[in-house]
Amino acid sequence: MSTPAPQLIPATILTGFLGAGKTTLLKRVLSEAHGQKIAVIENEFGEENIDNEILVADTNEQIIQMSNGCICCTIREDLRATLADLAAKRRRGELDFERVVIETTGVADPGPVAQTFFIDDEIAETFVLDAILTLVDAKHAQGQLDSRQEARRQVGFADQIFISKSELVSADDLNALTHRLKHMNPRAAHKQVHFGEVPIAEVFDLRGFNLNAKLDIDPDFLKVDDHDHDHGHVHDEHCGHDHHDHAHGEHCDHPHHHHHDDDVKSFVFRADRAFNPAKLEDFLGAIVQVYGPKMLRYKGVLNMKGTDRKVIFQGVHQLMGSDLGPKWAAGEKRTSKMVFIGIDLPRDVLEHGLEGCLV
Repeated sequence: MSTPAPQLIPATILTGFLGAGKTTLLKRVLSEAHGQKIAVIENEFGEENIDNEILVADTNEQIIQMSNGCICCTIREDLRATLADLAAKRRRGELDFERVVIETTGVADPGPVAQTFFIDDEIAETFVLDAILTLVDAKHAQGQLDSRQEARRQVGFADQIFISKSELVSADDLNALTHRLKHMNPRAAHKQVHFGEVPIAEVFDLRGFNLNAKLDIDPDFLKVDDHDHDHGHVHDEHCGHDHHDHAHGEHCDHPHHHHHDDDVKSFVFRADRAFNPAKLEDFLGAIVQVYGPKMLRYKGVLNMKGTDRKVIFQGVHQLMGSDLGPKWAAGEKRTSKMVFIGIDLPRDVLEHGLEGCLV
């Protein structure tokens, strides 16, 4: 009799700038009575380690069992080795856990952490990357986003953004920050959190890396800029920037112009004509070769010639995957929608190339 394939262990990456409240959130998740056994990989050597108040014993071991059944380990080597070690101990029955949370250092780029789950076969056969969560400190975020690319990357990668310390800023400042974050990443849901109090349902099983037929782009974000464009694109990275950027009739109807010209930007491409599959594959392959390191997250639900099903694709840096989704419903408008989030991506090159792949 063949044994059923073991279930993949979901992994969550928790990122955010120093002091944003990652550890507070993590402690909250670990100490909540949700009955789940969680292994935490801490890649943070700050003062703020998950410390003795919730650990059974402060030992020199790399892996520490916690009072509520959670396990903590500190990375003293690379992530791949740590994940492999955890998986091996679990198989041998030495450790019992159902999911993994990786807390990155405040200055980490989540990209290589995410790629570990796709590049390494052993890891990919054991774990599934669920989502990247980014904590943003409302009080200090504007300055951090202005001065640190790592902070901007963390926003660009996120599937879910938690804004902490919002009670310390004015409503106007919070609006301006939220608007800026939406421009950098319209895919991620935004949520204000107080002292790490987040329902587990908003932390786990978000399926941010699932290939599914939903392309969540913040609808308000599209409303702001979807003005007089005749060829179906949404030009969104201009909002909140210098007025001379507002070419072709896009007016921002919100009061906060803080002139942030972030290098992490997003844009959306939409088309009603179908894509030629071979042309699109060649073009995306070439783009990923050239701009892959600057492409943080990208995703699309596509109308392809020759199939009556939606084609879903997504990627992180140079890694791109696609899959056939459900059939287009009767009467459903077959529109392709793609969102690209990256660092200084040449939007004109991408748009021109994508246009050239349409039937």
